[in-house]
Amino acid sequence: MIICSCNVLSDQDVRSAVEAEQIRSISQVYGCLGCRPKCGHCARAIRRLMDETLGSACASCNGCARSSEF
Repeated sequence: MIICSCNVLSDQDVRSAVEAEQIRSISQVYGCLGCRPKCGHCARAIRRLMDETLGSACASCNGCARSSEF
């Protein structure tokens, strides 16, 4: 599904970038994917995808710093 129509980014693009790079901010997502934010309407969706991706990754590990936050 397309998350950012300005840059034509899909939810899978965002998830892959977050998993591969351990991204912690929306601006890092754009940078990793080689683009910049334009209108900003996708920011909430990108944040939600980041939280879901990082949450599921950290829920499966037992030793990372983020796992203690859950």
